[in-house]
Amino acid sequence: MPLRETLARVDADLAAGRVPVARQRLRGLISSFPHDLTLRRRLAEVYRLYGDAAEAGRWMYLEEDRNADETAAFEARYESPARRMKALAWHGPETKAATTFAEGQLVAVRTACAEELGHPVDWDDPASCRDDLEGEYEAPSEPWTVGGALAGVGCLTAVLAFLAIWVNGLVALFD
Repeated sequence: MPLRETLARVDADLAAGRVPVARQRLRGLISSFPHDLTLRRRLAEVYRLYGDAAEAGRWMYLEEDRNADETAAFEARYESPARRMKALAWHGPETKAATTFAEGQLVAVRTACAEELGHPVDWDDPASCRDDLEGEYEAPSEPWTVGGALAGVGCLTAVLAFLAIWVNGLVALFD
């Protein structure tokens, strides 16, 4: 769907109070047009309707007239430069930015990420800016509990009963 048509639908969705649909459309447009700062600004406005300062700050991060409180909320939610880099959803070199301020912001985030990780990072290579924090969130293994054992036995019983009924039906079919 062309950009203008999608933006017209966004306007219609907002006028009809379908804010989540408008938000999804704008997220899709930003995915297709990551260098369009106008789309990012529109998405920030939608997040302001939700009262989500961090997301509004995320999508206004490349704008010079951004709100300092929203920027601080964004930086607090996405604490590491690697997470900020991923959150900004930028593709390609920083030189594709529409303004020198946006280009400077992108360079600053990428440079901070590279310094933190100790190797060069690239906007188009998500693996290069991975901050390896996934392992921290892995749930520790815990010993078996009575409730867990009973749930496992119940599931096994249900599976065996299903198989018994299925085999019985199959046998009856050929008798």
